[in-house]
Amino acid sequence: MLYHTDKIKRARLQGYAFLAAFTLCIPAANWMILHVGVTCVPNGPCLIPVAPEMMAPSGVIMIGLALVLRDLVQRRLGIIWAVAAIFGGALLSAFLAPPSLVVASGVAFLLSELADCAVYTPLQRKRLVLAVFASGIVGLVIDSALFLYLAFGSLEFLLPQIIGKSWMILLSLPVIAWLRARDERLGLQPA
Repeated sequence: MLYHTDKIKRARLQGYAFLAAFTLCIPAANWMILHVGVTCVPNGPCLIPVAPEMMAPSGVIMIGLALVLRDLVQRRLGIIWAVAAIFGGALLSAFLAPPSLVVASGVAFLLSELADCAVYTPLQRKRLVLAVFASGIVGLVIDSALFLYLAFGSLEFLLPQIIGKSWMILLSLPVIAWLRARDERLGLQPA
């Protein structure tokens, strides 16, 4: 019984670590979009390459990662924690964003993460890797379109944003598969 209790404690601690990382992605994305890139558009985003001859705002890295981390928060801590993290993240995103990006950042984050949650929840117990992939793709398309339109009034970087965020989701899938296998080996169930 003690071993089972220790496993649950470790899983919860891991969930809190995922929650902290998820929360840190938000200010990191907002900071990166205005400060990190190979080139910065005047009064616009700083850009990074995401594919040959395609540039995207640098925040795509952190937002792609946030979509995966939200799923992991839900897996370890449960749906209530995940929804609370979404609302907290949207507030944090709006609060920490530069004034020109407050609405775009908050709205895009809130709606994309809620969509991610809606897709992830029914799939995650039986098909974790598929759930992370499918929910991430839905979330990143919504986030990309809303953020670009609300922040810059243009969808010029939509395809590069989708590609950049997709890279982060694809790179996470082997880790998700490992985590699922480890959970099964240890007898850990999703929250």
